[in-house]
Amino acid sequence: MTLDLTRFHQSFFEESFEGLDTMEQALLRLDLQTVDSETINLIFRAAHSIKGGAATFGFAGVAEYTHGVETLLDEMRAGKRRITQGDVDLLLRVVDVLRGLLGAARDGSALDVEAVASTQAEIKRALAGESAGPVAAVTTAAASAPSVPASTVWNIGFMPNADIFRSGNDPWRILRGLENLGTMTVETDLSRLPAFDAADAETCYLSWQIALETTAPRSEIVEQFAWVEDECTLSIEAAPAATCAADPAADKPAAAKPVLTLVGGADAAVTASAAVPTATVPAAAASGSHGGESSIRVGTEKIDALINLVGELVITQAMLTQLASVLDPVLHEKLFAGLSQLDRNTRQLQEAVMSTRMLPIESVFSRFPRVVRDLAGRLNKQVRLTTFGEATELDKSVIEKITDPLNHLVRNSLDHGLELPAARTAAGKDATGTIRLSAAHQGGHIVIEVMDDGRGLDRSRIVAKAQANGLITAAQAESMPDGEVWQLIFSPGFSTAEKVTDVSGRGVGMDVVKKNIQALGGQVELFSEAGRGSRTVIRLPLTLAILDGMTVAVGGETFVLPLNSVVESMQPVPEQVKTVAGFGQVVRVRNEYVPVVALWQLFRLDSQVHDPCLGILVLLESDGRKVALLVDELVGQQQVVIKNLEANYRRVPCISGATIMGDGHVALILDVGELVRSTSQAAAA
Repeated sequence: MTLDLTRFHQSFFEESFEGLDTMEQALLRLDLQTVDSETINLIFRAAHSIKGGAATFGFAGVAEYTHGVETLLDEMRAGKRRITQGDVDLLLRVVDVLRGLLGAARDGSALDVEAVASTQAEIKRALAGESAGPVAAVTTAAASAPSVPASTVWNIGFMPNADIFRSGNDPWRILRGLENLGTMTVETDLSRLPAFDAADAETCYLSWQIALETTAPRSEIVEQFAWVEDECTLSIEAAPAATCAADPAADKPAAAKPVLTLVGGADAAVTASAAVPTATVPAAAASGSHGGESSIRVGTEKIDALINLVGELVITQAMLTQLASVLDPVLHEKLFAGLSQLDRNTRQLQEAVMSTRMLPIESVFSRFPRVVRDLAGRLNKQVRLTTFGEATELDKSVIEKITDPLNHLVRNSLDHGLELPAARTAAGKDATGTIRLSAAHQGGHIVIEVMDDGRGLDRSRIVAKAQANGLITAAQAESMPDGEVWQLIFSPGFSTAEKVTDVSGRGVGMDVVKKNIQALGGQVELFSEAGRGSRTVIRLPLTLAILDGMTVAVGGETFVLPLNSVVESMQPVPEQVKTVAGFGQVVRVRNEYVPVVALWQLFRLDSQVHDPCLGILVLLESDGRKVALLVDELVGQQQVVIKNLEANYRRVPCISGATIMGDGHVALILDVGELVRSTSQAAAA
């Protein structure tokens, strides 16, 4: 039978990239003074899994490249070579090259051949100098365990479960792995093999008795079975010393091929081996973990479909509740009790389904140790990165879009914020600067902070640059509070860098950061103190699928206002409302004049309420600016399921999406950011 392995490729690539992340994080936390053996083993297992999977699926280039890496790591974990900073730097470059190799194998993208050849040459040079220098001290948890003899014969009994193939595991690959450890004799037990016409190609009927002579410790043999330890019956025992000495295999070289003794006939064995499928390495093996919580991989499109269905259920439940509102609760007591139970169950289901898209922000924070390390080396700065709140969960769609803004903020803190060691020492600071990343939940939002203890923002330079760019006048510069001055940094093309480098100075970035965060329905604020450092605070919604909104009515239509943009609602008196020639109406709210935007006029609706004093003004805020929205009435507050209007209809100015209300009508969700910006631009014009 011919097995199509391409269906396993996606899992292989996903788990391989996870393995590279594991390698990178372990390398970055490696303490060269006392190298922890478990950390080295973790790095080795990740490389070993990538190599094994690549060889299985025919990605020879990846397998060949990783083989040399695995050899170098094997020497490190065996304590045969000193682990230096140069080794760590090399292995980090190897991780980058492996990402490129895997990307090229998966997507057919261009490969950096020079980087591959360069790192391969470095690995060979490192291996050639393996005996130079003393061996690094390795902290081992099992240091007191009895040592394994130089050459030991291990008796191994390996009986896979009948359904082992269905999990994508391959017993033959394990035998090949054992072959690399030494000399072995294998007996194949075919006693469970049925007649040919009764055999199932996806069922394993074979088991093996193995005598393996090796200098490797027992733990290394156990590691070969790490992928299948819960799917087989396994025994590994050292043969008695007398047996070891008398065993004729003891004189054979370690590189000898295994001898296969077939019990039951060679033809039957060939037939059985042809039925053994191979698949990708399980995720647990790639991460080096065995046990704990079980999990399965589910495509995001399936989760999105489930969320859409739950959203429809929420809408249906709201419709039923609204229809029942005209009924007598006394006459229909059981119906109302059932609707109440349905409401509770729907909310619980909604929360449970939404939680499946929630991921810890650690997946974002874990990228920055490498970014900080590499950039600090290029800038000749000493940096300490600390992170807090890594377990804080955020919607997957938000996590994917927040990575680039955070990356730019961290790089800015390192480049512009932190001083060189000599300057920090002269200022009475620790020569090593600190960048702090933190995340925490606050109500229905997540707050992410990027903070540094550098020089802080220079108000005079920012003001001078803003005046040169025509953003503010000299009179405005004198009266502007610090908070407004810091916001000038987010202007397009704004940069105070003295020279353009490959790190910064082109004026591209901070405006994009702000736009990306606002596109997620979030806000960004800057705080700074001269000589003490800067702090950037980002507030984001937990999810982009559900919105806490205030519903308002205008001319018979219903609109939803994002609750996080609503400051207050009011019904002004005539003395508060003024008309400005050539602009329109403004309302005075606590000594501040706010432009009035009539929603009926914006969307050309037939409303009878044209006077702000007869309607309701809802004060909205975005990007530090406010508008007062004139509506007919406030309907209430509720959670709504966001539907993409652009995908189902077309883009509508000042509208970010739509939702279906309990009565079945479609309500448009207002884009407060765009509304405020368009109003501000009109005022400036």
